[in-house]
Parts: sequence; structure tokens; C-alpha cells
Amino acid sequence: MNDTVDKLVIFLAKRDGIDKLVKTFQYVSKLVHWHLETSHPDKATRAKNWEVASGISRKAFRTGRFLTGFNALRRSPGSTPTFQFLAVLANAGEMVYFFFDHLLWLSRIGTLDAKLAKKMSFISAFGESFGYIFFIVADVIMLKRGIEAERKLRSSKEDSKEDSKEESINKIKSDRIMRLMAVAANVADLIIGLAEIEPNPFCNHTITLGISGLVSAWAGWYRNWPS
Repeated sequence: MNDTVDKLVIFLAKRDGIDKLVKTFQYVSKLVHWHLETSHPDKATRAKNWEVASGISRKAFRTGRFLTGFNALRRSPGSTPTFQFLAVLANAGEMVYFFFDHLLWLSRIGTLDAKLAKKMSFISAFGESFGYIFFIVADVIMLKRGIEAERKLRSSKEDSKEDSKEESINKIKSDRIMRLMAVAANVADLIIGLAEIEPNPFCNHTITLGISGLVSAWAGWYRNWPS
């Protein structure tokens, strides 16, 4: 119990930890609003207010987040040319997303012209979706390489290195889980971004948006939870 509490404290001390918690509030309240809209309008209004407040607070909390893209690129100098290329495109899209998301927040709270909100939202969602495509591609490539490396290790005949082999396999499995969580989160966020870029009955349905938001939040929760 104490270990869980300690991990929760560490998790909530992180910027991403708080973001995933508030994102959970945001999309749970979206689903609650949809469920209660016709049967309990008063409660539905409260849920909608909670959703809006959560969304705005997340934008405020992410102030300066667009600069993390530069740091991510700086920390991966040893990558292959292919992954350097994917990293540049992915992080460029994410930087556009966060930068215009800041402007969207300012327009929604009245600091900038409210008429700019729709344009800022579109540009932000476009950058987000663009970046997530390349993050997904990079993770899928690494997942494939991990599977191939595991097969090669399992087919190895060197019994004298059995302990080392098992350790390597466990590392590959651990990395695979984290990358699967990343793919799940990025696909979910891509759906949310597409709902803004090109509104359609599937992506814009409340159930689709609600589930996508929770998948993204909980996959991020898993990835950021202290080991």
C-alpha cells in the first residue's frame, strides 16, 4: 500500500502525470455529459462544465511544452538516418501542435480574439496528427525489429549465455509493451485530431472521442507510472 502511494506521489509530481489525470477527468465527463444529456439535463450541464474546465486547464498546464521537441531531437544523435528523419517530422508536428495549442488557449480565455480559436484549433490538430503518424511509424518499425531480435535470441544454441539471453528477451518484451502503449495513445490522439481536421460521423461521435481520450490518457498513465 505504501509503495503504491509513493508511486502515485511520484507520478503526480510529473507534468505528464498531472496531464493524464486531468485528461481522464476531461473525457470521463464528456461521456457522462453524453449519457445524461436527455435524462438529467442539470447533471449533464455540470459534466460539460467539468469537461471544458479540464480541457482549458490542460492547455494552461502545457505552456512551453512545444520546446520539448527540440530537446527530444537533441537527445537522439545516435539514431540511424531513417529514425532521425522520422524524429524530425514527428517532433516538428508535435511542436506545431503545442505552439498553436497555446494560442488556442489564449483565444478561448479572451486574451486573443475569440474568432481565432477555430483557425488555431485546426492548425494545432493538423500538426498533432502529422506528428503522430510518424511517431506511430517509428514505433511500428521498432516493434518489428524487437520481434525479429527475440526470435533470433530464442533460436540461439549458446546455452552458456542462457541468463544473459533471458535478460535480453525480458528487456525486449518490456520495450514492446511500452511501444504498444505509445502506439495505442498516438492512434487514439490521431482520431481526436482527425475529428477537428475533417469532421465526420465516426471520429466526431461522442463515444469515439470519449473512448479515444481515455485510451490515450490511460496508455500515457501506464507509460509514466514509476517502475
